[in-house]
Amino acid sequence: MKYVVLIYGNPESRAAWAGMSDEQRAAGLAHYQQLNDDLDASGERVVSERLAYPELTKQVRAGEGGVLTTDGPFAEAKEFLAGFYLLDCESLERATEIAGRVPEASFGVVEVRPVMGLR
Repeated sequence: MKYVVLIYGNPESRAAWAGMSDEQRAAGLAHYQQLNDDLDASGERVVSERLAYPELTKQVRAGEGGVLTTDGPFAEAKEFLAGFYLLDCESLERATEIAGRVPEASFGVVEVRPVMGLR
């Protein structure tokens, strides 16, 4: 079954990242690389990506007047989607275990959702 792990950032996590030394950032990125390597070895990682900050976001709304777009940032949002993993693993418990290895789980929010498909 497929699960998506949604990784949320917030102003505190963004400030923490900005305040890290190059060595601390390298260690954080190495943690992600190890997680990716482990999930690739087990065949559970379909894809994972880091997302740009909300300032680069476009919201799109379609209606009778056509397609409208709005630029970010969105000051009212305290949390923002920072990245995701798409997993193919045996259970929600396993997906939750993997989500617990995401560094943001220690100081932010990480969600696990079953993927339902569009059919």
